Amino acid sequence: MRTRGFRLGKIHGIEICLDISLAIIFFLVIYSLGAGLFPQWHPTWGPALAWGTATAAGVLFFASLLAHELAHSIMAQRHGIAVPRITLFVFGGVSELASEPQSPDTEFRVAIVGPLMSLALGAVFTLAGTSLAGGEFVDSLQADPEDAMASLGPGATLLLWLGPINVMLAVFNLIPGFPLDGGRVLRAALWWLSGDLRRATEWASRVGRGFAWGLMGLGVWEALAGALVQGLWLLLIGWFLNNAARSSYMQLLLTQAMESLTVKDLMRTRFESVQPDAPLQAFIDQKLLRSDQIAWPVLRDRVLVGLIGLESIRSALKAERPPETVGDAMVGIEDSIEANVRGGDALKLLVASKSDPIPVLEAGQLVGLLFHADLVRWLALHEIESRQNLRA
Repeated sequence: MRTRGFRLGKIHGIEICLDISLAIIFFLVIYSLGAGLFPQWHPTWGPALAWGTATAAGVLFFASLLAHELAHSIMAQRHGIAVPRITLFVFGGVSELASEPQSPDTEFRVAIVGPLMSLALGAVFTLAGTSLAGGEFVDSLQADPEDAMASLGPGATLLLWLGPINVMLAVFNLIPGFPLDGGRVLRAALWWLSGDLRRATEWASRVGRGFAWGLMGLGVWEALAGALVQGLWLLLIGWFLNNAARSSYMQLLLTQAMESLTVKDLMRTRFESVQPDAPLQAFIDQKLLRSDQIAWPVLRDRVLVGLIGLESIRSALKAERPPETVGDAMVGIEDSIEANVRGGDALKLLVASKSDPIPVLEAGQLVGLLFHADLVRWLALHEIESRQNLRA
C-alpha cells in the first residue's frame, strides 16, 4: 500500500502515514461525540466544551489505533521481520510487514500483541477515568447512571469513553475473521496443527469471508429495520473484510508461486546493446525510433556501464552541454540482480527500485533484463489462476 495522505514521521524506524480516507472516520467520531453522546451525557455543557472534548477524544482514539499497530510492528521487528510502514486509514490501520512470519509461533505473537495492547489501554483509561471521577462514582453509576455521567468533568468523560472503546477494538479484532488479528491467531493455530501455511491461510480466509458475509447480512437487516446509516456501515465493513480475506489468500498464493521461480525465469534475454562511444543521433535514428525496446544496456568491452532510453535522453538534453554520444546520455547502474535470485526477492527489489529495467548479471556479465511490466504481467496472469482456485 502507498499512502495517499501524508507522513507523520518515524517511530522505532517505522514510517507512520495517514491515508486521506482517515478523515472520514475521524470527523465521524468527533461529530457523533460532539453533537450526540457528550451533550447527552452532559446537558449543561456548552458547545465549546462538548466539541473540544470530542476533538481530544478523536485524536486520542487514533493514537490508540497507532499504539495497537505499533505493538504488531515492534513484535514483528523482534522476530526479524522488517516493517517499513504503518498506515492509518478509514478502517483502522495496517502494519506493512516486509515478509510473512516464518513459523506459527511468530504469527501468533505478532497477531495477539495488538489486541493485548488495546485491552491494556482500555484497562488503563477506564481505571484512570474512574479514579478521576472519584470514589463514589461506581456506586452512583449503579444508582442513577444519567446523574453519574452528568457529574463527570471533561477529563473523566474522555477517559471513560476511551476505555470501553479500546476494549471493543480488542474484542472486534479478536473475532476469528482473517485478516483480522483473531483470524491470524486462527491461522497460526491451523498452521501449527496442519504444518501447511497455504492450507491454514485458505481455511482462515474462508472463515473470514463467512464472517464478512454475516456482517453484510446484518447490515441489510439493520437498514431494512430503519437504522440506515448503521446498516450501510456494517455493509461497508463486511465488503472490505471479504475483499481483504480474498486478497490476503491470493497474495500468499502469488508469493509462494514467485518463490518457485528465479530471476532467470522472469528476465528478458533477447535485447540489443549499444557502445558508449556511439553517436547519440545515430542511436536515436537507427535504434530508438525503429524498435519497441525501451531501454538499451550500454557495454564497454562487454562490461555493463549504463542504460540508455527515452527518459535518460530527455534528461541529458536539458543539460547545458548537449550530449553527443550514447555515453553522454546514459544513466549509471543503480541496481542489479543476480540471475539465480528467487522470484520473491526479485519482487521486493522491483518494488523498491526506481530502475526499469534492472540488469541481470551472472558471474559479473550481463545475461538479461528484468522489467517491471513483465513481472506485473506475470502477477496478473497468476492472480487470475489464484481467483479460480479460490472459487473452487
